[in-house]
Amino acid sequence: MTTLSHHPAAGSATRTQRRQKRDWTGWQFVGPFMVVFAVVLIAPVIYSVYLSLYKDQLVGGNSFVGFANYAHALSDPKLWESLGRVTLFLAVQVPIMLALALFAALAIDSARLHLSPLFRIAIFLPYAVPAVVATLMWGFMYGTQFGLVGNLNDFFGITIPSPLSGTWVLASIGNIVTWEFVGYNMILFYAALRVIPADLYEAAELDGAGTFRIIRSIKFPALRPAMVIGAIFSIIGSFQLFNEPSILRSLAPNAISTFFSPNMYAYNLSFSGQQYNYSATIAIIVGLLTASIAYIVQITGTRKEV
Repeated sequence: MTTLSHHPAAGSATRTQRRQKRDWTGWQFVGPFMVVFAVVLIAPVIYSVYLSLYKDQLVGGNSFVGFANYAHALSDPKLWESLGRVTLFLAVQVPIMLALALFAALAIDSARLHLSPLFRIAIFLPYAVPAVVATLMWGFMYGTQFGLVGNLNDFFGITIPSPLSGTWVLASIGNIVTWEFVGYNMILFYAALRVIPADLYEAAELDGAGTFRIIRSIKFPALRPAMVIGAIFSIIGSFQLFNEPSILRSLAPNAISTFFSPNMYAYNLSFSGQQYNYSATIAIIVGLLTASIAYIVQITGTRKEV
């Protein structure tokens, strides 16, 4: 009778082969995403950095200039003006939008609001409207000659300040963006509220906690991660402001300049001014600034209280 013995070296080699096979199996799933990620995101960023290090000159053509474009951008008054404008937009519009979304989410979650499904759909519906359509619709209502504001002026015999004037155009754009994205943030907050365990509410009721105490002690802590995400998305969206001012510019050319926002400035430099290298520089600077602010908000918002 022959006895078969298992050699340790053979077993080790078999385990190594299986582990390598598992590793390659994982890459087969991740590989397609990594290829798309590299082509769609990493490659354009690398190419933009490459463009920002060159300058198209009359003598010598497209020449390497190092960080000269960045030095010029940091002293460009148009860039600083556009950054200041979107910073003001961010500081005013984002808190108002998030506060309205939070109020709506808490109202729906309270179970005291009649027809809450209809209310939820009505607030979320503007998010489903394309930004171009929403801007055109609000632009028509803002018109003093042909729109809703003009009709109100004629009907009541009053003079409402033009929402598309230089004084009010930023607030008017903020109103459009708020109308578009309150519903999105409301759903984000409402989803966070729905995963709160019912045991916490029962324990709070046994302890005699009122509505405001439950909101402060249970709902707000549960909402914190969602609020951080909403704030980060809103910050990114503010620095990416483009559709609304670009479309309204035909209605208010004197109030909305070609450098109203950093994205508009980069776009017009590239497609109207043929300054591709400097446009790439502006895009890189704005991207780094946006990422830095979003990172600070994330670190601050997720920091645990001691």
